Amino acid sequence: MSSMNRRQCLSAMAGAGVAASFPNLPVLAAESALRVETRTLDIYGKAARVWGITGPGGRQGLVLGPGERFRVSLENGIDQDTLVHWHGQTPPYEQDGVPDISQPALEPGGAYRYDYEARPGTYWMHSHVGLQSQKLLSAPLIVRSAGDAKTDIQDVTLFLHDFSFREPEEIMADLKSGKLGHGDHMMAAKMPEEGVSHDHSHGAEAMPMSGEGMGHSQESGHQMDGTAMELNDVEYDAFLANDRTLDDPDVVRVEKGARVRLRIINAAASTNFWIVLGELSGELVAVDGNDILPVEVGHVPLAMAQRADIVVTIPKDGGAWPVLALREGGTERAGVVLATKDAHVHRVPLNGDKKAGPLHAHFENHLTAGDPLPKRKPDRMIHLTLTGGMHPYVWGINGKPWGEHDVLEPKQGVRLRLMFENKTGMSHPMHLHGHHFQISALNGQAMTGAIRDTVLVPARGGTVAVDFDAGHGGRWLLHCHNAYHMGSGMMTELRYGV
Repeated sequence: MSSMNRRQCLSAMAGAGVAASFPNLPVLAAESALRVETRTLDIYGKAARVWGITGPGGRQGLVLGPGERFRVSLENGIDQDTLVHWHGQTPPYEQDGVPDISQPALEPGGAYRYDYEARPGTYWMHSHVGLQSQKLLSAPLIVRSAGDAKTDIQDVTLFLHDFSFREPEEIMADLKSGKLGHGDHMMAAKMPEEGVSHDHSHGAEAMPMSGEGMGHSQESGHQMDGTAMELNDVEYDAFLANDRTLDDPDVVRVEKGARVRLRIINAAASTNFWIVLGELSGELVAVDGNDILPVEVGHVPLAMAQRADIVVTIPKDGGAWPVLALREGGTERAGVVLATKDAHVHRVPLNGDKKAGPLHAHFENHLTAGDPLPKRKPDRMIHLTLTGGMHPYVWGINGKPWGEHDVLEPKQGVRLRLMFENKTGMSHPMHLHGHHFQISALNGQAMTGAIRDTVLVPARGGTVAVDFDAGHGGRWLLHCHNAYHMGSGMMTELRYGV
Protein backbone atom coordinates (compact mmCIF):
# COMPACT_ATOMS: atom_id res chain seq x y z
CA MET A 1 0.00 0.00 0.00
CA SER A 2 2.97 2.28 -0.62
CA SER A 3 1.08 4.71 -2.85
CA MET A 4 -1.55 5.68 -0.29
CA ASN A 5 0.03 9.02 0.53
CA ARG A 6 0.36 9.89 -3.14
CA ARG A 7 -3.28 8.94 -3.68
CA GLN A 8 -4.43 11.08 -0.76
CA CYS A 9 -2.40 14.00 -2.11
CA LEU A 10 -4.01 13.68 -5.53
CA SER A 11 -7.48 13.61 -4.01
CA ALA A 12 -6.68 16.85 -2.20
CA MET A 13 -5.49 18.38 -5.47
CA ALA A 14 -8.87 17.58 -7.02
CA GLY A 15 -10.50 19.85 -4.45
CA ALA A 16 -13.31 17.37 -3.85
CA GLY A 17 -12.01 15.33 -0.93
CA VAL A 18 -13.41 12.17 -2.56
CA ALA A 19 -12.44 8.88 -0.94
CA ALA A 20 -10.89 6.27 -3.21
CA SER A 21 -13.02 3.44 -1.86
CA PHE A 22 -16.66 2.84 -1.08
CA PRO A 23 -17.12 1.89 2.59
CA ASN A 24 -20.55 1.71 4.17
CA LEU A 25 -22.17 5.06 3.42
CA PRO A 26 -24.35 6.89 5.95
CA VAL A 27 -28.09 6.33 5.90
CA LEU A 28 -29.95 9.57 5.25
CA ALA A 29 -33.25 10.83 6.67
CA ALA A 30 -34.22 13.76 4.41
CA GLU A 31 -33.04 15.03 1.03
CA SER A 32 -29.68 13.67 -0.12
CA ALA A 33 -27.27 15.87 -2.06
CA LEU A 34 -25.40 14.43 -5.05
CA ARG A 35 -22.89 16.48 -7.02
CA VAL A 36 -21.25 15.66 -10.34
CA GLU A 37 -17.60 16.66 -9.89
CA THR A 38 -14.12 16.39 -11.31
CA ARG A 39 -11.73 14.12 -9.39
CA THR A 40 -8.11 13.08 -9.68
CA LEU A 41 -7.07 9.44 -9.32
CA ASP A 42 -3.67 7.81 -9.17
CA ILE A 43 -3.41 5.24 -11.98
CA TYR A 44 -0.07 3.44 -11.78
CA GLY A 45 1.62 6.58 -10.44
CA LYS A 46 0.09 8.88 -13.02
CA ALA A 47 -2.54 11.53 -12.27
CA ALA A 48 -5.83 10.91 -14.05
CA ARG A 49 -8.58 13.52 -14.23
CA VAL A 50 -11.98 11.84 -14.15
CA TRP A 51 -15.52 12.64 -13.12
CA GLY A 52 -17.70 11.19 -10.38
CA ILE A 53 -20.90 11.56 -8.40
CA THR A 54 -20.14 12.69 -4.86
CA GLY A 55 -22.65 11.95 -2.13
CA PRO A 56 -22.86 12.49 1.61
CA GLY A 57 -19.55 12.58 3.45
CA GLY A 58 -17.63 13.34 0.25
CA ARG A 59 -17.80 9.71 -0.88
CA GLN A 60 -18.88 8.34 -4.22
CA GLY A 61 -22.48 7.17 -4.39
CA LEU A 62 -25.44 6.85 -2.08
CA VAL A 63 -26.96 4.36 0.35
CA LEU A 64 -30.61 4.56 1.38
CA GLY A 65 -32.11 2.80 4.38
CA PRO A 66 -35.14 0.49 4.43
CA GLY A 67 -38.30 2.30 3.31
CA GLU A 68 -36.43 5.53 2.57
CA ARG A 69 -37.57 7.46 -0.49
CA PHE A 70 -35.21 8.47 -3.24
CA ARG A 71 -35.37 12.16 -2.36
CA VAL A 72 -32.28 13.63 -4.01
CA SER A 73 -30.92 16.91 -5.30
CA LEU A 74 -28.44 16.56 -8.16
CA GLU A 75 -26.02 19.42 -8.90
CA ASN A 76 -23.84 19.67 -11.99
CA GLY A 77 -20.36 20.77 -10.94
CA ILE A 78 -18.52 20.07 -14.22
CA ASP A 79 -18.09 22.35 -17.21
CA GLN A 80 -20.42 20.56 -19.62
CA ASP A 81 -24.02 19.39 -19.72
CA THR A 82 -24.76 16.10 -18.01
CA LEU A 83 -27.64 14.02 -16.68
CA VAL A 84 -27.68 10.98 -14.39
CA HIS A 85 -29.70 7.80 -14.95
CA TRP A 86 -30.66 5.75 -11.89
CA HIS A 87 -29.86 2.35 -13.35
CA GLY A 88 -32.34 -0.38 -12.35
CA GLN A 89 -34.61 1.96 -10.43
CA THR A 90 -38.20 2.39 -11.63
CA PRO A 91 -39.11 6.07 -11.17
CA PRO A 92 -41.71 7.97 -13.20
CA TYR A 93 -40.14 8.28 -16.64
CA GLU A 94 -39.75 12.06 -16.22
CA GLN A 95 -37.13 11.27 -13.53
CA ASP A 96 -35.29 8.53 -15.45
CA GLY A 97 -32.32 10.75 -16.33
CA VAL A 98 -32.19 10.50 -20.13
CA PRO A 99 -31.64 13.81 -21.94
CA ASP A 100 -34.41 14.84 -24.33
CA ILE A 101 -36.49 11.80 -23.33
CA SER A 102 -37.19 12.30 -19.63
CA GLN A 103 -35.88 15.83 -19.14
CA PRO A 104 -33.37 18.29 -20.64
CA ALA A 105 -29.69 17.80 -19.88
CA LEU A 106 -28.48 19.57 -16.75
CA GLU A 107 -26.40 22.65 -17.53
CA PRO A 108 -23.19 23.47 -15.61
CA GLY A 109 -24.10 24.90 -12.21
CA GLY A 110 -27.69 23.73 -12.51
CA ALA A 111 -29.60 21.37 -10.22
CA TYR A 112 -32.55 18.97 -10.42
CA ARG A 113 -34.58 17.38 -7.66
CA TYR A 114 -35.91 13.83 -7.68
CA ASP A 115 -38.48 12.20 -5.44
CA TYR A 116 -39.84 8.66 -5.90
CA GLU A 117 -40.23 5.35 -4.06
CA ALA A 118 -36.85 3.62 -4.09
CA ARG A 119 -36.55 0.01 -5.21
CA PRO A 120 -34.48 -2.07 -2.71
CA GLY A 121 -31.34 -3.79 -3.94
CA THR A 122 -27.94 -3.20 -5.54
CA TYR A 123 -28.11 -0.50 -8.21
CA TRP A 124 -25.94 2.24 -9.62
CA MET A 125 -26.08 5.66 -11.22
CA HIS A 126 -24.33 6.93 -14.33
CA SER A 127 -24.36 9.67 -16.92
CA HIS A 128 -26.51 9.08 -19.98
CA VAL A 129 -24.86 11.89 -21.95
CA GLY A 130 -22.48 10.84 -24.72
CA LEU A 131 -19.51 8.80 -23.46
CA GLN A 132 -19.24 10.48 -20.04
CA SER A 133 -19.56 7.13 -18.24
CA GLN A 134 -16.18 6.14 -19.73
CA LYS A 135 -14.65 8.95 -17.65
CA LEU A 136 -16.09 7.36 -14.49
CA LEU A 137 -19.16 9.56 -14.24
CA SER A 138 -20.93 6.85 -12.26
CA ALA A 139 -21.31 5.63 -8.66
CA PRO A 140 -23.01 2.95 -6.52
CA LEU A 141 -26.65 3.27 -5.48
CA ILE A 142 -27.51 0.86 -2.67
CA VAL A 143 -31.04 0.65 -1.26
CA ARG A 144 -31.21 -1.57 1.80
CA SER A 145 -34.30 -3.64 2.44
CA ALA A 146 -36.07 -4.38 5.71
CA GLY A 147 -34.57 -7.87 5.50
CA ASP A 148 -31.06 -6.42 5.22
CA ALA A 149 -31.57 -4.50 8.45
CA LYS A 150 -32.41 -7.69 10.33
CA THR A 151 -29.32 -9.65 9.30
CA ASP A 152 -25.94 -9.58 11.01
CA ILE A 153 -23.95 -9.12 7.85
CA GLN A 154 -21.37 -6.63 6.60
CA ASP A 155 -21.97 -4.89 3.27
CA VAL A 156 -18.97 -4.46 0.95
CA THR A 157 -19.40 -2.79 -2.44
CA LEU A 158 -17.13 -3.59 -5.40
CA PHE A 159 -17.55 -0.99 -8.12
CA LEU A 160 -15.76 -2.08 -11.31
CA HIS A 161 -14.63 0.08 -14.19
CA ASP A 162 -12.36 0.15 -17.23
CA PHE A 163 -10.06 3.15 -17.64
CA SER A 164 -8.15 4.82 -20.46
CA PHE A 165 -5.97 7.93 -20.39
CA ARG A 166 -7.36 8.70 -23.84
CA GLU A 167 -10.50 10.76 -24.28
CA PRO A 168 -13.53 8.59 -25.06
CA GLU A 169 -14.31 10.61 -28.17
CA GLU A 170 -10.84 9.76 -29.51
CA ILE A 171 -11.45 6.07 -28.83
CA MET A 172 -14.79 6.24 -30.65
CA ALA A 173 -13.19 8.00 -33.61
CA ASP A 174 -10.56 5.24 -33.86
CA LEU A 175 -13.24 2.55 -33.67
CA LYS A 176 -15.17 4.19 -36.48
CA SER A 177 -12.01 4.55 -38.57
CA GLY A 178 -11.11 0.89 -38.09
CA LYS A 179 -8.20 1.40 -35.69
CA LEU A 180 -10.09 -0.36 -32.85
CA GLY A 181 -9.09 2.01 -30.05
CA HIS A 182 -5.59 1.12 -28.80
CA GLY A 183 -5.42 -1.94 -31.00
CA ASP A 184 -7.30 -4.94 -32.32
CA HIS A 185 -8.50 -6.83 -29.24
CA MET A 186 -10.67 -9.39 -30.97
CA MET A 187 -9.78 -12.99 -30.30
CA ALA A 188 -10.77 -16.46 -31.45
CA ALA A 189 -12.31 -17.70 -28.24
CA LYS A 190 -13.77 -21.11 -27.50
CA MET A 191 -16.83 -21.46 -25.36
CA PRO A 192 -16.30 -22.79 -21.82
CA GLU A 193 -18.16 -25.79 -20.53
CA GLU A 194 -21.60 -25.38 -19.01
CA GLY A 195 -22.15 -25.19 -15.29
CA VAL A 196 -21.70 -23.20 -12.13
CA SER A 197 -18.21 -23.59 -10.76
CA HIS A 198 -17.73 -24.81 -7.23
CA ASP A 199 -13.96 -24.62 -7.63
CA HIS A 200 -12.59 -22.33 -4.93
CA SER A 201 -8.99 -22.48 -6.09
CA HIS A 202 -7.07 -19.23 -5.92
CA GLY A 203 -6.61 -16.86 -8.84
CA ALA A 204 -7.32 -17.08 -12.55
CA GLU A 205 -7.55 -20.86 -12.59
CA ALA A 206 -10.87 -20.64 -10.69
CA MET A 207 -12.95 -20.03 -13.83
CA PRO A 208 -13.05 -21.09 -17.50
CA MET A 209 -10.06 -20.02 -19.56
CA SER A 210 -9.86 -19.36 -23.26
CA GLY A 211 -9.63 -22.64 -25.09
CA GLU A 212 -10.82 -24.79 -22.17
CA GLY A 213 -14.05 -26.67 -21.70
CA MET A 214 -14.53 -27.85 -25.27
CA GLY A 215 -17.06 -30.50 -26.14
CA HIS A 216 -20.82 -30.74 -26.33
CA SER A 217 -22.44 -27.45 -25.40
CA GLN A 218 -26.04 -27.39 -24.26
CA GLU A 219 -26.06 -23.68 -24.90
CA SER A 220 -25.78 -24.10 -28.65
CA GLY A 221 -27.07 -27.65 -28.95
CA HIS A 222 -24.21 -28.73 -31.19
CA GLN A 223 -20.50 -29.47 -31.09
CA MET A 224 -18.56 -26.25 -30.60
CA ASP A 225 -15.67 -25.84 -33.05
CA GLY A 226 -13.93 -22.78 -31.65
CA THR A 227 -15.66 -20.32 -33.97
CA ALA A 228 -14.13 -16.88 -33.57
CA MET A 229 -15.90 -14.48 -31.25
CA GLU A 230 -15.18 -10.78 -31.05
CA LEU A 231 -14.28 -9.61 -27.55
CA ASN A 232 -13.18 -6.24 -26.18
CA ASP A 233 -13.44 -3.49 -28.78
CA VAL A 234 -11.09 -1.31 -26.72
CA GLU A 235 -7.70 -1.93 -25.13
CA TYR A 236 -7.57 -0.19 -21.74
CA ASP A 237 -4.78 1.25 -19.62
CA ALA A 238 -6.21 -0.05 -16.34
CA PHE A 239 -9.08 -1.82 -14.65
CA LEU A 240 -10.40 -0.47 -11.37
CA ALA A 241 -12.24 -1.73 -8.31
CA ASN A 242 -13.47 1.09 -6.09
CA ASP A 243 -11.35 3.56 -8.09
CA ARG A 244 -8.13 1.62 -7.42
CA THR A 245 -5.86 -0.65 -9.39
CA LEU A 246 -4.75 -4.01 -8.06
CA ASP A 247 -1.24 -2.77 -7.26
CA ASP A 248 -2.84 -0.62 -4.53
CA PRO A 249 -6.19 -2.29 -3.84
CA ASP A 250 -8.97 -1.33 -1.51
CA VAL A 251 -8.36 -3.42 1.64
CA VAL A 252 -11.63 -3.94 3.51
CA ARG A 253 -11.36 -5.04 7.13
CA VAL A 254 -13.68 -7.88 8.13
CA GLU A 255 -14.21 -9.91 11.29
CA LYS A 256 -13.16 -13.53 11.72
CA GLY A 257 -16.07 -15.85 11.04
CA ALA A 258 -18.25 -12.98 9.80
CA ARG A 259 -20.67 -13.09 6.91
CA VAL A 260 -20.09 -10.48 4.22
CA ARG A 261 -22.44 -9.45 1.44
CA LEU A 262 -20.45 -8.47 -1.64
CA ARG A 263 -22.45 -6.05 -3.76
CA ILE A 264 -20.59 -6.23 -7.08
CA ILE A 265 -21.42 -3.71 -9.81
CA ASN A 266 -19.98 -3.83 -13.33
CA ALA A 267 -19.89 -0.15 -14.25
CA ALA A 268 -17.39 -0.68 -17.08
CA ALA A 269 -18.06 1.14 -20.33
CA SER A 270 -16.95 -1.72 -22.57
CA THR A 271 -15.76 -4.72 -20.51
CA ASN A 272 -17.31 -7.92 -19.20
CA PHE A 273 -15.74 -9.59 -16.16
CA TRP A 274 -15.53 -12.93 -14.40
CA ILE A 275 -15.85 -12.51 -10.63
CA VAL A 276 -13.56 -14.97 -8.83
CA LEU A 277 -13.86 -15.65 -5.09
CA GLY A 278 -10.63 -17.63 -4.82
CA GLU A 279 -10.45 -19.49 -1.51
CA LEU A 280 -13.71 -18.10 -0.13
CA SER A 281 -17.02 -19.92 -0.14
CA GLY A 282 -19.92 -17.94 -1.55
CA GLU A 283 -23.63 -17.99 -2.30
CA LEU A 284 -25.08 -15.90 -5.09
CA VAL A 285 -28.28 -14.47 -3.58
CA ALA A 286 -29.34 -11.67 -5.95
CA VAL A 287 -28.75 -10.41 -9.49
CA ASP A 288 -29.51 -6.91 -10.76
CA GLY A 289 -31.06 -6.06 -7.39
CA ASN A 290 -33.50 -9.00 -7.41
CA ASP A 291 -33.37 -11.97 -5.05
CA ILE A 292 -32.76 -15.44 -6.46
CA LEU A 293 -32.81 -18.85 -4.84
CA PRO A 294 -29.26 -19.06 -3.40
CA VAL A 295 -26.67 -20.80 -5.58
CA GLU A 296 -23.21 -21.87 -4.39
CA VAL A 297 -20.58 -20.27 -6.65
CA GLY A 298 -16.83 -20.01 -7.03
CA HIS A 299 -16.99 -17.66 -9.99
CA VAL A 300 -19.74 -15.56 -11.58
CA PRO A 301 -19.95 -13.98 -15.06
CA LEU A 302 -20.84 -10.30 -14.85
CA ALA A 303 -21.68 -8.46 -18.06
CA MET A 304 -21.60 -4.70 -18.39
CA ALA A 305 -24.22 -3.03 -16.14
CA GLN A 306 -25.11 -6.26 -14.32
CA ARG A 307 -24.83 -6.69 -10.55
CA ALA A 308 -24.29 -9.71 -8.33
CA ASP A 309 -24.83 -10.01 -4.58
CA ILE A 310 -22.66 -12.79 -3.16
CA VAL A 311 -22.60 -13.75 0.53
CA VAL A 312 -19.24 -15.10 1.71
CA THR A 313 -18.17 -16.44 5.08
CA ILE A 314 -14.82 -15.27 6.45
CA PRO A 315 -12.73 -18.17 7.88
CA LYS A 316 -12.52 -18.20 11.67
CA ASP A 317 -8.73 -18.39 11.70
CA GLY A 318 -8.43 -15.03 9.90
CA GLY A 319 -6.33 -13.94 6.96
CA ALA A 320 -6.60 -12.00 3.69
CA TRP A 321 -8.58 -12.97 0.60
CA PRO A 322 -8.59 -11.23 -2.79
CA VAL A 323 -11.91 -11.01 -4.61
CA LEU A 324 -10.98 -10.53 -8.25
CA ALA A 325 -12.63 -9.37 -11.46
CA LEU A 326 -10.93 -10.89 -14.51
CA ARG A 327 -11.34 -9.23 -17.85
CA GLU A 328 -13.17 -11.38 -20.39
CA GLY A 329 -10.72 -12.55 -23.06
CA GLY A 330 -7.67 -11.15 -21.26
CA THR A 331 -5.30 -11.65 -18.35
CA GLU A 332 -5.93 -8.24 -16.75
CA ARG A 333 -7.79 -8.02 -13.48
CA ALA A 334 -8.94 -5.74 -10.69
CA GLY A 335 -10.24 -6.45 -7.21
CA VAL A 336 -10.40 -5.79 -3.50
CA VAL A 337 -8.91 -7.64 -0.55
CA LEU A 338 -10.98 -8.76 2.43
CA ALA A 339 -8.67 -8.94 5.45
CA THR A 340 -9.08 -9.53 9.16
CA LYS A 341 -7.35 -7.29 11.68
CA ASP A 342 -3.53 -7.44 11.52
CA ALA A 343 -3.59 -9.93 8.63
CA HIS A 344 -0.70 -9.68 6.20
CA VAL A 345 -1.89 -8.61 2.74
CA HIS A 346 0.17 -10.17 -0.02
CA ARG A 347 0.64 -8.40 -3.32
CA VAL A 348 -1.68 -9.74 -6.01
CA PRO A 349 -0.24 -9.73 -9.56
CA LEU A 350 -2.00 -7.40 -11.99
CA ASN A 351 -2.34 -10.19 -14.55
CA GLY A 352 -3.36 -13.81 -14.35
CA ASP A 353 -1.43 -16.64 -15.96
CA LYS A 354 -4.03 -17.37 -18.64
CA LYS A 355 -6.58 -15.43 -20.63
CA ALA A 356 -10.07 -15.63 -19.20
CA GLY A 357 -12.65 -17.24 -21.44
CA PRO A 358 -15.73 -15.52 -22.84
CA LEU A 359 -18.79 -15.05 -20.68
CA HIS A 360 -21.50 -17.62 -21.37
CA ALA A 361 -25.21 -16.92 -21.11
CA HIS A 362 -26.11 -20.47 -20.03
CA PHE A 363 -25.11 -19.48 -16.49
CA GLU A 364 -28.71 -18.18 -16.45
CA ASN A 365 -29.96 -21.80 -16.48
CA HIS A 366 -28.87 -22.09 -12.83
CA LEU A 367 -30.73 -19.00 -11.60
CA THR A 368 -34.31 -18.95 -10.32
CA ALA A 369 -36.16 -15.81 -9.28
CA GLY A 370 -36.93 -15.52 -5.58
CA ASP A 371 -40.09 -13.58 -6.41
CA PRO A 372 -41.07 -14.59 -9.97
CA LEU A 373 -43.60 -12.85 -12.18
CA PRO A 374 -47.18 -14.10 -11.83
CA LYS A 375 -47.78 -16.84 -14.40
CA ARG A 376 -49.36 -15.40 -17.52
CA LYS A 377 -49.02 -16.00 -21.23
CA PRO A 378 -47.53 -13.08 -23.18
CA ASP A 379 -50.10 -10.94 -24.96
CA ARG A 380 -47.56 -9.86 -27.53
CA MET A 381 -44.08 -10.85 -28.66
CA ILE A 382 -41.68 -8.35 -30.21
CA HIS A 383 -38.73 -9.74 -32.16
CA LEU A 384 -35.57 -7.62 -31.96
CA THR A 385 -32.56 -8.49 -34.10
CA LEU A 386 -29.21 -7.12 -32.92
CA THR A 387 -27.19 -6.07 -35.95
CA GLY A 388 -23.91 -4.42 -36.90
CA GLY A 389 -20.21 -5.08 -36.63
CA MET A 390 -16.68 -3.80 -36.28
CA HIS A 391 -16.16 -2.92 -39.96
CA PRO A 392 -17.84 -0.51 -40.38
CA TYR A 393 -18.33 0.29 -36.70
CA VAL A 394 -22.11 0.70 -36.82
CA TRP A 395 -24.56 -1.12 -34.55
CA GLY A 396 -28.33 -1.23 -34.54
CA ILE A 397 -31.58 -3.03 -33.77
CA ASN A 398 -33.47 -4.61 -36.67
CA GLY A 399 -30.86 -3.15 -38.98
CA LYS A 400 -31.57 0.42 -37.91
CA PRO A 401 -29.38 2.68 -35.74
CA TRP A 402 -30.73 5.15 -33.21
CA GLY A 403 -32.30 8.06 -35.08
CA GLU A 404 -33.74 5.72 -37.69
CA HIS A 405 -35.13 3.28 -35.12
CA ASP A 406 -38.66 1.91 -34.92
CA VAL A 407 -40.38 2.99 -31.70
CA LEU A 408 -41.94 0.04 -29.84
CA GLU A 409 -45.49 1.00 -28.83
CA PRO A 410 -47.30 -1.72 -26.88
CA LYS A 411 -50.58 -1.22 -25.06
CA GLN A 412 -50.35 -0.44 -21.39
CA GLY A 413 -51.15 -3.38 -19.11
CA VAL A 414 -50.14 -6.17 -21.51
CA ARG A 415 -47.60 -8.91 -20.79
CA LEU A 416 -44.79 -8.41 -23.30
CA ARG A 417 -42.17 -10.86 -24.50
CA LEU A 418 -39.06 -9.40 -26.10
CA MET A 419 -37.16 -11.90 -28.21
CA PHE A 420 -33.55 -10.83 -28.79
CA GLU A 421 -31.70 -12.49 -31.66
CA ASN A 422 -28.02 -11.61 -32.00
CA LYS A 423 -26.75 -11.61 -35.59
CA THR A 424 -23.39 -10.09 -34.66
CA GLY A 425 -20.01 -11.52 -33.66
CA MET A 426 -20.14 -9.98 -30.18
CA SER A 427 -22.39 -10.62 -27.19
CA HIS A 428 -24.50 -7.65 -26.11
CA PRO A 429 -25.75 -6.72 -22.61
CA MET A 430 -29.25 -5.40 -23.34
CA HIS A 431 -30.77 -3.05 -20.75
CA LEU A 432 -34.38 -1.85 -20.51
CA HIS A 433 -35.05 1.34 -18.57
CA GLY A 434 -37.86 1.54 -16.04
CA HIS A 435 -38.61 -2.20 -15.93
CA HIS A 436 -37.34 -5.52 -14.63
CA PHE A 437 -37.97 -8.60 -16.77
CA GLN A 438 -37.88 -12.35 -16.22
CA ILE A 439 -35.76 -14.49 -18.52
CA SER A 440 -38.17 -16.94 -20.17
CA ALA A 441 -36.03 -18.65 -22.83
CA LEU A 442 -32.38 -19.04 -23.77
CA ASN A 443 -31.40 -20.21 -27.25
CA GLY A 444 -34.89 -21.58 -27.76
CA GLN A 445 -35.06 -23.50 -24.48
CA ALA A 446 -37.89 -22.34 -22.22
CA MET A 447 -37.03 -21.50 -18.64
CA THR A 448 -38.32 -19.61 -15.62
CA GLY A 449 -35.22 -17.68 -14.81
CA ALA A 450 -33.98 -14.75 -12.81
CA ILE A 451 -35.49 -11.27 -12.87
CA ARG A 452 -33.04 -8.72 -14.25
CA ASP A 453 -32.80 -5.34 -15.92
CA THR A 454 -29.80 -6.29 -18.12
CA VAL A 455 -29.33 -9.57 -19.99
CA LEU A 456 -26.37 -10.82 -22.03
CA VAL A 457 -27.42 -11.97 -25.51
CA PRO A 458 -24.94 -14.54 -26.90
CA ALA A 459 -23.06 -13.85 -30.13
CA ARG A 460 -23.60 -15.43 -33.54
CA GLY A 461 -27.24 -16.37 -33.53
CA GLY A 462 -27.85 -16.51 -29.79
CA THR A 463 -31.37 -15.77 -28.60
CA VAL A 464 -32.86 -14.67 -25.28
CA ALA A 465 -36.53 -14.09 -24.49
CA VAL A 466 -37.61 -11.89 -21.57
CA ASP A 467 -41.10 -11.24 -20.18
CA PHE A 468 -42.46 -8.20 -18.33
CA ASP A 469 -45.67 -6.26 -17.80
CA ALA A 470 -46.11 -2.91 -19.51
CA GLY A 471 -47.57 -1.16 -16.52
CA HIS A 472 -45.14 1.68 -15.90
CA GLY A 473 -46.09 4.07 -18.69
CA GLY A 474 -43.63 6.45 -20.29
CA ARG A 475 -40.76 6.63 -22.76
CA TRP A 476 -38.09 4.07 -21.94
CA LEU A 477 -34.79 3.38 -23.66
CA LEU A 478 -33.80 -0.16 -24.66
CA HIS A 479 -30.13 -0.44 -25.56
CA CYS A 480 -26.84 -2.30 -25.46
CA HIS A 481 -24.88 -1.22 -22.40
CA ASN A 482 -21.54 -1.27 -24.18
CA ALA A 483 -21.12 2.51 -24.35
CA TYR A 484 -19.51 2.41 -27.80
CA HIS A 485 -22.18 0.12 -29.25
CA MET A 486 -24.93 2.31 -27.80
CA GLY A 487 -23.17 5.44 -29.04
CA SER A 488 -22.95 3.87 -32.52
CA GLY A 489 -26.64 3.09 -32.74
CA MET A 490 -27.72 -0.05 -30.79
CA MET A 491 -30.65 1.62 -29.07
CA THR A 492 -34.40 1.98 -29.48
CA GLU A 493 -37.36 3.22 -27.43
CA LEU A 494 -40.33 1.62 -25.70
CA ARG A 495 -43.24 4.09 -25.50
CA TYR A 496 -46.69 3.58 -24.02
CA GLY A 497 -49.20 5.25 -21.72
CA VAL A 498 -48.07 8.76 -22.73
